[in-house]
Parts: sequence; structure tokens; C-alpha cells
Amino acid sequence: MDGATDLAFGVLFLAVGVIAYFVFASFAFGAGYQPTPRRSVEAMLRLAEVGPRDTLYDLGAGTGAIVFRAARVYRARVVGVEVEPIRIAILRLRRSGSPFADRITLRWGNFFDLDFRAATVVTAFLWPGAMARLRPKLEAELPPGARVVSHCHPIVGWTPQVYDPETDVYLYRRPGPAEVTSGGR
Repeated sequence: MDGATDLAFGVLFLAVGVIAYFVFASFAFGAGYQPTPRRSVEAMLRLAEVGPRDTLYDLGAGTGAIVFRAARVYRARVVGVEVEPIRIAILRLRRSGSPFADRITLRWGNFFDLDFRAATVVTAFLWPGAMARLRPKLEAELPPGARVVSHCHPIVGWTPQVYDPETDVYLYRRPGPAEVTSGGR
């Protein structure tokens, strides 16, 4: 083989390696990677009635579909949380070129280590096991009236205020103290 062919194979091998890492490495961090469809992102933000007074926490922010749309279109303050290092690097690169960078905070790490008391909206596209583990934390820390929006997977034990079957989006609203019953949600 000549130098040009070696270079082409090297670039192809590197590209395949990067793609494989991007898709499969997230399993090592506890969740697979699947981007939230654009229609579902829009439904999540619309159903949650996201606005400029909101602080939205996007759990498992991926490459930022929710993060950047919530900041740009809805003018919300956004905290994007991602555990996978390549995706957090992509998020930081995207934020550096965004005119709404001042509205976006990025956290690299496990969202189970976060404090959700400042959140008015939480968005998630997480596996059912993660949703189940997240539920007690949300119940303990979210303020009354906070909205939780999930794509694909419900929060077992909670009743959604709205379910959109076309986009597979669930909207929950954290009840205020007078709305909590002894039977739970």
C-alpha cells in the first residue's frame, strides 16, 4: 500500500472508532445513547410551559438538543448534566459559540449528585431503572409546582398530568403541600 491508502485507512479506522465510542461507550457510564427526536424535544418544552423564569435541568444532556433549544427559544436558564466525557466536551464547544451561553451551565458528572431545589423544570430521556432511582430524589428536592418531563419512560408511582402518545412524552407536576395525600402520587 502507498502512503495515501494508509492514511485513508487510518482516517476510516479512527472515524469508526470515534463513532463506536460515541454510541457504545455511554453503556459504561450507565445508559445508552439515543438522541431525543426533535418533535419530542419541542413537545417536552411546550408541555412543561418553559419560559424565561424557569431553571431547567436536563438530565443526560447528550449533545444538547434540549439545552440549547430551551435557552434559545424559551429563554430559560438551563443546567445540562452529562456524565460521558466526549459529550460534555461537545456541549462545552457548542456553548462557547452560542449567543445564549450566559443562560447555560454545564455539569460533568452524575445527576444523582445534584441538588434539584433550584429546578423549576426537569427533563429526562432515561432508562426505566434510572427513572425509578431518580423518583425519591425528585420527591425530596423539587419545589412545589416544579414540572418533570420524560420522554419514553414514565415515573412509576406518579400519575402524569399529560401524556402525549404521538411524541411519547409524559408531563408531571410536583404537588404543593396541600395537594399531597397520604396515598402518594
